[in-house]
Amino acid sequence: MDPEFQKAIQRNPHLGIYVKRFMQEAGAAEPTFMVSLSKDLDRENVNIILPVGDPVFIHLYGTPELGEVKYYGIEPELNDSEKKKYHTILDIILEKSASEPVPESEAELKELITKLLNSSIDIGAGGRVEEGESNKFNILQKLMPVQKKVPLTQEEYNKILYHVERDIIGSGPIEPIIRDPYLEDISSIGVDNIFIVHKIFDTIKTDLTFGDEQGLDNWLRSMSERIGRPVSDARPIADGALPDGSRINIIYSIDVSKRGSSFTMRKFSEVPVSIIQLINWGALSPEMAAYMWMCLENGMSIFFSGETASGKTTMLNACLAFVNPKAKVFSAEDTAEVQPPQPVWQQLITREEGPPESRVDTFALLKAALRSRPNYIIVGEIRGAEGNVAFQGMQTGHPVLATFHASAVSKMIQRLTADPINVPVTFIDNLNIAMILSAVYRKGKFLRRALAIEEIEGYYEEIGGVATRAVFQWEPDTDRHKFRGLNNSYILEDKIATKLGYEDKRMIYQDLFLRAKILEEMRSRGIEDYYDVLEIIVNFYKHGVDGLPFMI
Repeated sequence: MDPEFQKAIQRNPHLGIYVKRFMQEAGAAEPTFMVSLSKDLDRENVNIILPVGDPVFIHLYGTPELGEVKYYGIEPELNDSEKKKYHTILDIILEKSASEPVPESEAELKELITKLLNSSIDIGAGGRVEEGESNKFNILQKLMPVQKKVPLTQEEYNKILYHVERDIIGSGPIEPIIRDPYLEDISSIGVDNIFIVHKIFDTIKTDLTFGDEQGLDNWLRSMSERIGRPVSDARPIADGALPDGSRINIIYSIDVSKRGSSFTMRKFSEVPVSIIQLINWGALSPEMAAYMWMCLENGMSIFFSGETASGKTTMLNACLAFVNPKAKVFSAEDTAEVQPPQPVWQQLITREEGPPESRVDTFALLKAALRSRPNYIIVGEIRGAEGNVAFQGMQTGHPVLATFHASAVSKMIQRLTADPINVPVTFIDNLNIAMILSAVYRKGKFLRRALAIEEIEGYYEEIGGVATRAVFQWEPDTDRHKFRGLNNSYILEDKIATKLGYEDKRMIYQDLFLRAKILEEMRSRGIEDYYDVLEIIVNFYKHGVDGLPFMI
């Protein structure tokens, strides 16, 4: 057995029990202990234990015979007796917490829970509190008045402490998958149908459960209160951001959701995906990224358009590193998702609760942003009348970046010019570029690809519509991106080269290929961390090629 695996089992006896039971019941070999996963893993034959923070582990198991990968969360389990003690202790903690000051941070809340737990239990003769907790425990025992306490062994204490923290601070029954760094999306319909979208294994059904309808409803009410939009039978739908930045949409009550209350949660990384990672994954080419660099450096308005889960926000966040570090950026969103790295960033969020006169929608936020003279305005998603305000902002010289739901540039224009957005078709050319993204199924794998980058020239009466020009196109047969706009780019030549005062407009392509070389060099050197990539881009802004950590 791998030495790290042995150490993990010694620290977490429930892991050893799980592995032994699994090998006996499945007749399978011992799982491989891996602290990180690779996209090159064999997706048909996998048997891996992944640590996601003691005492929680993930087990991924699949064989050609099974035809799918199964996903198991491993965490300390409570038996019937321990469950009774857990609920008794939880009631005591909640009662005592009423007389405690309100914690101002998660760390303070965790400390308070530990204090209240230790004052509510009595470690039996056969157990003791771990060394790190012993002094705190003994002091608290002396300070607290004598009262009836719940007797626990050391093993019970460890389990119950985990479950109390999991259910009050953490994510309850879905805590194992929330900790998984390869998680993208969670969907649940009813009590047992909990599915995830995994960065390597795509869509997988988990073995996790909320127990019963009451357990699910309690969890949904708790999550809705965390986002400040409580659900009830009267108000069954809620959408918002959790404290960790994850976005959750809740549909509560079987009156609305006939197969049981449901939710969808999108998990966002604290550190955005970098443009080099997206290049490595094949989402776009170095030349496409360099083109976006040129456009964002020179104040072009860009929409990132595509269907649901096509990678729009991920691409937007990665490309924000190309915006001048000295730019003044305003963002307006329903849910906080964009993460500009610029120091001068004003983050505006809608307020949907409260009396009608106190509510603030995206339309109002955009109007406020326009008065603040920003260098860039970012709209999390355009879907209504705020789109008209965004185009007015473009007309007055404020570049706008936004995500949009449309699978092609023609459909995007149709939506923009129709109700409820109603942008006059003659105004469409205020938008310079549309990047079309999609989740594609290729050779048995789901991939996210930038299908095209299209430039918007404008409305022409003679053609009866808006003229666009595809400068990059994804070729599905080869999974490559073709640069169709070489020496034929309207934006590069007629907008950016003219702005920069180039006598020979085609010299602008040398600037593009220089940036492509910089990105390719980062890729070849394995520089892909978001902040490492950002530092190189910022130094290039400041010092040109002399600011690069390598020769070009």
